[in-house]
Amino acid sequence: MDRYELRRSDPSLDEDEEAVRAAFARFFARECPPEAVRAAEPLGFDRALWERLVGLGITTMGLPEELGGDDATLASLVLIAEEWGRRVAPLPLASHVAATRLLGRTTVPANQPAGPLEAAKRGDRIYALALSPAVRGVPQLVPEAAVAAGVIALAGDQLTLFTAAAPATHAPNQGSTPLAWWQPDEAAETVTLASGPDASAAYELAVTEWKLLQAAALVGLAEAALLLGVEFAKTRETMGVPIGTLQGVAHPLADAAIEIAGARVLVRKAAWTLEREPGTRPELPLMAFDVARRAATLSTTTTVHVQGGLGFTVEADASLYFLRAKGWSALAGDPAADLTRIGARLVARAVARVG
Repeated sequence: MDRYELRRSDPSLDEDEEAVRAAFARFFARECPPEAVRAAEPLGFDRALWERLVGLGITTMGLPEELGGDDATLASLVLIAEEWGRRVAPLPLASHVAATRLLGRTTVPANQPAGPLEAAKRGDRIYALALSPAVRGVPQLVPEAAVAAGVIALAGDQLTLFTAAAPATHAPNQGSTPLAWWQPDEAAETVTLASGPDASAAYELAVTEWKLLQAAALVGLAEAALLLGVEFAKTRETMGVPIGTLQGVAHPLADAAIEIAGARVLVRKAAWTLEREPGTRPELPLMAFDVARRAATLSTTTTVHVQGGLGFTVEADASLYFLRAKGWSALAGDPAADLTRIGARLVARAVARVG
């Protein structure tokens, strides 16, 4: 048997992975109650919480040892992202981790020896990733740009870090995320990280990793929201019985649980495959992101419906998850673009098999 054959089919965690997941689960449960999430609105960023997370090693663990990192796998990082999403923590985790890993993979000019990477590792400067190629004069919404010191973007055939004097102006949104309209600024300090085909490949990998981390967060969000609905259904009664015993309540909750389980397996498989067998299944990360956001939408909508007159109110925790499920799912833009890419990659794979 191929040494990876069994692992590809087994989504269970090994001892080290479970330890990582549990450690960050405890951190987010302790440090990020719903009150902290609400206090960070509308910007969606808690600086003190971010500093505590940096102290836990989130900014360095995904880097190789030779760059001062811990050689954590992408599979481990998605476990952390799932726990981040479970508490809808107001933190730039996906963007900064993806940008930091990108800085670690690219060549920094000799006259600027690893300055941006060192700042990213310390966490005192937050970096964001433009999810679409940059065009001067054409603004795009960039996740976390409202709190970022710099934005990494593919501009033409160059992968460039743009550093401005201040973060871009926050674009208010229902999901309370640090979104901002951003475009290349002539006044910004620039560092070319890569050029030509290398730039495109490094950029595509970083965007793919961002989508996987965000997908994992949506899985955690979806499960936490579902549990709110389940607990409500167990305690609220109608005609002397818990409403959870009614098919009209129990079946939608079960459907959401099934969607979440499938999304989790797909996210973990996509992360494992991207790292250990790169290029073999390029459609999996895009599929994982699409399935995860569908699961998050279904789960949060179901919980709001189960809670009835309570679920839609601003005071209900269900609304925190509902609004962020909507907001986080839209960060990458129109999902039709990813669906088109998935279809193209599946067709190319089928053609290659026939050929």
